Amino acid sequence: MRSETGFDPALYDRFPTKEPRPEGEEEELRRIWCKPKGWEYLTVVNNNYVGIYYLGTAFLFFLMAGVLALLMRAQLAAPMLEILPQATYNQVFTMHGTVMMFLFAVPAVEAAGVLLLPQMLAARDLPFPRLSAYAFWAYAVGGLCFFASIFVGLAPDGGWFMYPPLTSKAYSPGINTDFWLLGIGFIEISAIAGAIEIIVGVLRTRAPGMSLDKMPIFAWAMLVFAVMIVIAFPSIILGTLLLEIERAFNWPFFDAARGGDPLLWQHLFWFFGHPEVYIIFLPAAGMMSMIVATVAKTELVGYRLIVLAMLATGFISFGVWAHHMFTTGMPPMTTGFFSAASMAVSLPAGLQVFSWIATLAIGQRSFNAPGLFVVGSIVIFVTGGLTGVMVAMVPFDWQAHDSYFIVAHLHYVLIGGMVFPLFAAFYYWMPMVSRRALSERLAKWVFALMFAGMNIAFLPMHLAGLQGMPRRVYTYLPGQGFELPNLVSTIGAFMLGLGVLLFLIDLARNFRLAPGGGNAGNVYDGATLEWLPSELYSARSIPVVRSREPLRDDPRLAGDVAKGRHFLPGSATGHRETIVTSPLLAEPQYLQIMPGPSAWPFAAAVFTAGFFLALTVQAYSFAWVSAILAVVSILRWLWETDRPVRDEEVDIGAGIMVPTYVTGPASHGWWTMVILLVVMAMIFIMALFSLAFLASNQPAFWAPPPSMAAGLPIYFLYGAAFLAALAARPLLKRDARWPVGLFFASAFAAGSALWLDWTGWSAAGLAPQASGQGAVIAALQALQAFAVGTGLLMAAYCAARVARGLMTQPRSNTVDLAMLFLCYTAAQGLTGALFGRAIGMT
Repeated sequence: MRSETGFDPALYDRFPTKEPRPEGEEEELRRIWCKPKGWEYLTVVNNNYVGIYYLGTAFLFFLMAGVLALLMRAQLAAPMLEILPQATYNQVFTMHGTVMMFLFAVPAVEAAGVLLLPQMLAARDLPFPRLSAYAFWAYAVGGLCFFASIFVGLAPDGGWFMYPPLTSKAYSPGINTDFWLLGIGFIEISAIAGAIEIIVGVLRTRAPGMSLDKMPIFAWAMLVFAVMIVIAFPSIILGTLLLEIERAFNWPFFDAARGGDPLLWQHLFWFFGHPEVYIIFLPAAGMMSMIVATVAKTELVGYRLIVLAMLATGFISFGVWAHHMFTTGMPPMTTGFFSAASMAVSLPAGLQVFSWIATLAIGQRSFNAPGLFVVGSIVIFVTGGLTGVMVAMVPFDWQAHDSYFIVAHLHYVLIGGMVFPLFAAFYYWMPMVSRRALSERLAKWVFALMFAGMNIAFLPMHLAGLQGMPRRVYTYLPGQGFELPNLVSTIGAFMLGLGVLLFLIDLARNFRLAPGGGNAGNVYDGATLEWLPSELYSARSIPVVRSREPLRDDPRLAGDVAKGRHFLPGSATGHRETIVTSPLLAEPQYLQIMPGPSAWPFAAAVFTAGFFLALTVQAYSFAWVSAILAVVSILRWLWETDRPVRDEEVDIGAGIMVPTYVTGPASHGWWTMVILLVVMAMIFIMALFSLAFLASNQPAFWAPPPSMAAGLPIYFLYGAAFLAALAARPLLKRDARWPVGLFFASAFAAGSALWLDWTGWSAAGLAPQASGQGAVIAALQALQAFAVGTGLLMAAYCAARVARGLMTQPRSNTVDLAMLFLCYTAAQGLTGALFGRAIGMT
């Protein structure tokens, strides 16, 4: 095999080593990766603990949303019931959908990634453990505050999709809608933080030898999942910001009477909303693929085809968003394209289903707890997929749109494609983190009740929808044929709830947390690395991987790893560490020094949540204080991440030496900044799309922009800002003060260009309150102002590090990241200035 980095693959032949390990080495690892005590559980950053916290919180939201669903079904069990008043019902169904989609589905699979990926990849932890902790606490604190709004009558009531003009200030004057907009926007930021961690973790912290074609299929699924989050979620972040700004400042993004367009919200929302279905499905499919192979006791059929299917699903899903907008009057060519894409996306999903069936067919089937939920998932998901193909056909969708047929289709897809796989994963991986496995006998009752209840609840909804029952109604008149389907659906919903209740009883009886060893072990005979003997530091040593199922192909591997006969058998520097490997072939590149427990991620999350909550209730003074404290907390946690290390090179096993510090594209921090800039670029691109959409749909409100020639000073300043930032890295060799000066110069040049751009638009008579064009131009300027302000903050941070002597050649990662960000800021500003003028002239 050709080397990717100059590493000699023949060095892998030195493992397993036969040398006895020094005494006390394992005790040193236990000391460094110590178990938290008391209040330290709030500061813990180990993926073992954070993953359990994350998964437990997501399951709590699943239970709370399930209770809301039972209230809705009780209300609809018979005509003209008054169990829930209409206003309360609207809040309940909005919260049910919102919590299930935003607070359960995506966080649950992200939590599974945080918990399982380091073990599957045989890494000590994900590369940014404090970022994982921040993502969790932000999600938990923000999500619980958001859910609490239902107890004080302030829950959102516009549906989980929040279509304007229903959610505009004119029709929703209270702060209910603001809770949704600010709360969900904040929670999506948490999801993006987790996605960045997962992408870098999968690509850069795999065990040596674990090339891309040897990765566990779940790791592939999580990689595609995280990339889709990075591309899709910025759209909903922008949409929530625009709608909240419209409500707060009267900027008419979605007001058709002043040059906005409510359909713009639908495009922004569904560009995120439909890919989100596959964002949820792909990690669950990755779990299914791994569990199926273990249940059948054979290798997964079509590994490479499944990987290609996942990549195809991720790609095609972004061409499906207008699938939800067939009834809005789009041109026939547009509806034809999206209809074809909606049907095409079922092909790669079907390929995965056929792979699972083939694996079960050729293997030794075992209908244990995971096996039952796997089979149930296939049956339910295929049913939902078939109805999905039906609603992808435009004439049928015109008839079934916004009826209970769509409710049934959605729940078949999500429950079959995500909930049942997640329960299979609970049973399969619970022995990895618990001292006792869950009950196989009780699992059969749980499965029977959930499977029967699910079908009894949602199968009749197809009939009710075809009979004409609209969704989102809190009651219905007698004599329309809806009584029997709704009564049966309610009975099925309570059966499903009873199955979940039995699962909770099983958890209470058997789940005993053991993240640091002493767990139930490999109950189902899995063949991947998460079943290696582990402690809080993961496996004792990081193995060389030579196949996709290393534990099955090398029965001695677990014993050799436990005896420290592979990479990094102890701590090479006295700190928490993991090996960073190359992205394609997983060749060792350097040793990453990892941060330990810290209260700062928790503080940053609490203050960030306080900022968004204060904005919601319009306590602006408290919001400013919270924002400042959140920024200070983040900077304080970052201060420790680029610290000097005594040894420039260390032995990671068998005499193989690697550096403890690298810079540039080889650094995992560089990769993270690039992904963050992709997120910012997607927000910016969707804002440009908004401007183009309004230009084409509301030309009567369009005013002439400033001329291209008048923008020459702006273009020059942005170019100067770009060059100043780019020159910072080479000048670090002369003096650390040079980069800081250039960073400040770059930020001030970009800020001056922004000011000139805004004054040019103001002189042209454009005001954000006057038209949709003015509102979007002002929003683009606000995005640029945020980038410039962040660039100034980075320059000040670099100045502080220079003052403390912490930024010197060759330790230039801080300079590299600030340079990347400021170069992007200049490029974004230049693009916005040119595009705004060009689109206005057409």
